Amino acid sequence: MSGRDVRLFLHQVRGEQLLYWRTREAAIFTFAFPIMLFVLVGAVYKGTINGHPAGRELLAGMLGYGLANTAFAGLAITLVVRRENGVLKRVRATPLPAATYVVALLSSMLLVFALEAVVMVVLAKLAFHVGVPGAIGSLIFEVIFGILAFAALGIGITALIRSAEGSSGVLNVILLPMAFLSGSFGPTRSYPHFLQVIADVLPLTYLLKIVKGTIISGDAFWAHPGALCVVLAWGLFGALAGVRWFRWEPRSN
Repeated sequence: MSGRDVRLFLHQVRGEQLLYWRTREAAIFTFAFPIMLFVLVGAVYKGTINGHPAGRELLAGMLGYGLANTAFAGLAITLVVRRENGVLKRVRATPLPAATYVVALLSSMLLVFALEAVVMVVLAKLAFHVGVPGAIGSLIFEVIFGILAFAALGIGITALIRSAEGSSGVLNVILLPMAFLSGSFGPTRSYPHFLQVIADVLPLTYLLKIVKGTIISGDAFWAHPGALCVVLAWGLFGALAGVRWFRWEPRSN
């Protein structure tokens, strides 16, 4: 990568950050909402969940939900809105390489979630007496790994959304049931069998397994290779769908 490419990348990341924080709806939906949910759900559950301190279980669950909310739903909504408003088409006409634009957008999302994760960890410490996870290196890797996988799914699913107006509704119809079934908001052992079967194929279920292993038991990220492979497979599926069907031009016209 040349010095010019680095400057373009950094300039675009800075622009994405300014645009994100100036768009209050986006900041509330992808940054503040998971934090508010963490506080509300944490106020409901006391004692233990699945034999572990409730605060640790909920921290892991809400980190997973926040990651999917940011990298999957937030990214997909952003891309659909920009596509339908003609922004992506105009970007292709600028000297900014398409790959640099996408990587800068992903990097901006990663920065947003990194700050969100820090806020959640601090809240867990202050409100629920949950210590900072010991295997912090594994947790950082899991966050980056999860961001990439769910971002690939977010890019892939943009092909199914035809209008900017419908993007938020479509993504929430997918994300919220997935988070509910995967255990982001609490225990799932009492769910009917058919719901547990559905949960067993969802990528967030396996990301949460990895993250919970690190936060609750101090496991390294490689301690759950099967779960890693499932998340990776979903990410590759999203990436292939994005390569095949992602469009830069508006679809609703």
